[in-house]
Amino acid sequence: MDPAAARTARESLDLAFNMSNILDTGLDRHTLSILVALCEHGLNPEALATVVKELRRESSSSLPHRSHDQQKP
Repeated sequence: MDPAAARTARESLDLAFNMSNILDTGLDRHTLSILVALCEHGLNPEALATVVKELRRESSSSLPHRSHDQQKP
């Protein structure tokens, strides 16, 4: 990738990451770059969003639940 193209890609990712933070998506820069790359390769963005939401839901439901007495103040 030539330097100008690399700079443009980096600036685009920076902008997308800033928008992601404003929208409070909770996505880190690396995850966002993977999702953007998948979209650029033709995957449906709405389908990707659904997968991310489902993975988060599954992840949060698999975390051990603490009782009220075990929670930190």
